[in-house]
Amino acid sequence: MAEITTSLVKELRERTGLGMMDCKKALQAAEGDIEKAIEDLRKESGLKAAKKAGRTAAEGLVLTRIADDGSYGVMVEVNSETDFAAREDNFIDFANTVLETVFSKKDTDIDSLMASGLEQSRLALIQKIGENISVRRAVMQESEGAIVGCYVHSNNKIAVLVTLRGGDDELARDVAMHIAAVSPMVVAAEDVPAEVLNKESEIYTAQAAESGKPADIVEKMVSGRLRKFVEEVSLLDQAFVKDPDVKVGSLVKDAGAEIVSFVRYEVGEGIEKKEEDFAAEVAAQLKPKD
Repeated sequence: MAEITTSLVKELRERTGLGMMDCKKALQAAEGDIEKAIEDLRKESGLKAAKKAGRTAAEGLVLTRIADDGSYGVMVEVNSETDFAAREDNFIDFANTVLETVFSKKDTDIDSLMASGLEQSRLALIQKIGENISVRRAVMQESEGAIVGCYVHSNNKIAVLVTLRGGDDELARDVAMHIAAVSPMVVAAEDVPAEVLNKESEIYTAQAAESGKPADIVEKMVSGRLRKFVEEVSLLDQAFVKDPDVKVGSLVKDAGAEIVSFVRYEVGEGIEKKEEDFAAEVAAQLKPKD
């Protein structure tokens, strides 16, 4: 068996990107044969990925890309377990590869994308950084003669695609930035789903009834609260974040434009995060086994 030297471990580490101990163990198992060690590690990566698949990946990045002519844009969310991993160069490279694949293929079906070769890259990345990695979602907006714009918050945790009919790139970016900051539910008041209005109405009615006021007054109170709620969640009725004296609807109208649609992604939204008790975990590991 070849001697497991420091230089051999270093070479395997450079070729695989794995930790020093993982490399040393692989070389020992392969009796110093570096090519066999690499082959064994590749075979093992699927097993390691499967073990990590159940771990919550609610950190990560959201990325966007717009076609040079503004005819379409795409946005993706790629997740990791920790924000530290999301800042790692290999993770960022993988996320950008996902983005470019979605952009070039104009395909937002995750299963289809992974089958195109991204799955092997994902498994290799899990092996390399030791965390569960997932490609959560992707979306594309096409302009159909309009303008697709975007805004990405500086830490890549929030991103927005917006489609305008009329206006220009600067207006599209301003509107997208507003959406990133304020998170409207819909474009216009009439777009608020009936089930949402009904649920809010039930809540406001129950709250107003506790006041002991007459039924007609309660009805007016509920109507007023509903009207305020709709204004707060409708993009066109919101005060523009860069100039609160101007509503977004007026801003866009004055520019001779119209908001067609928008999509807002925030990293980890809707994912139930498991609260980790690090102290308890360490204590459990140190506890003597029977």
